[in-house]
Amino acid sequence: MEDTPDPPSTPIDGTESLYRSSSTDESRSHSTVANATRTLTAFASGAPFIALIAAVEALIATVLLGLTLTPAPLVVALVTFAVYTVDHVADADADARSTPERAALAHRYADQLMIAAALAYGLAVAIAVVGGPLALGVTLVPGAFWVLYASNWLPSVGRLAGAVGSGTRARAVRRRVPRLKEVVILNSVVVALGWAVAVTVLPIAFAGSSGGPLAVVVFAYFFLRSFVDAELPNVRDIDADAAVGVATLPVAIGVAATRRALYGVDTGAAVIVGASVALGLLAWPLAVALLAGIAVSMGVTGLAGRIDDASLLGVAPDCSYLVVGGVLVGVQLIG
Repeated sequence: MEDTPDPPSTPIDGTESLYRSSSTDESRSHSTVANATRTLTAFASGAPFIALIAAVEALIATVLLGLTLTPAPLVVALVTFAVYTVDHVADADADARSTPERAALAHRYADQLMIAAALAYGLAVAIAVVGGPLALGVTLVPGAFWVLYASNWLPSVGRLAGAVGSGTRARAVRRRVPRLKEVVILNSVVVALGWAVAVTVLPIAFAGSSGGPLAVVVFAYFFLRSFVDAELPNVRDIDADAAVGVATLPVAIGVAATRRALYGVDTGAAVIVGASVALGLLAWPLAVALLAGIAVSMGVTGLAGRIDDASLLGVAPDCSYLVVGGVLVGVQLIG
């Protein structure tokens, strides 16, 4: 019997080869799109998103204080973008475990991001000059606070003091001067204070107003709420912070205790809002908007340590201000 050769596994017309090539190209195209999407999402969910929220906060303060609309929200947004961009680039190595996409973006485009941050802060300062000395001073506050909070300025002072001195005391000085970012509770207090000053005082400065007693209430609200906003993402970052020696509240007392502490802070903010209504400082429709934001914040706090995707805690707390802004818009429309 004559042997019959097996048919070729690949058609001689090359159709399968073309199919494989097309499939490979399509796979590469999908991979490129996916990578680009992840990069864009990491960028948008970082400094630009936080800058948007800061602008909304400044607008909320403007409405609560009955001020005219000024460039303050724009200045706050520019400063926020600049400060958080620099912070993300400076801490890219430490953030690699908790926010790998954002850290990779900060590594890859470090130079471009630093240039963008410098331009943003420069533009903010230029606009603030028009608002007068107080507006300019307040614009510089977040940058100054970042130097104290996250840079190596204080440790460098400690090393200098140790170098000047000698013996056991000098060594002790070198050991006990950490970055404020590494000091439990104080780190979030510094962040909250910086942003409360910016979003409350800057609209007042641009409007040329005194603010009055209500300004104290608005400042206290944003200070307490910003403290919660600063600590909640630390639940997401607990492993990374512990690994590099950053003493956040979750690292120090655990997630469950942190959850209870933040409930207490938000409750304090609600008490202040209620008292301001009782004293006639704040109209109740405006108070409802602020209380709605606190309710959302408490709901998000309740998720800490109870959800698998802890990355939600890096974005969701700030969304409470979008709720406050939405309610305020409704109040203004209803009249």
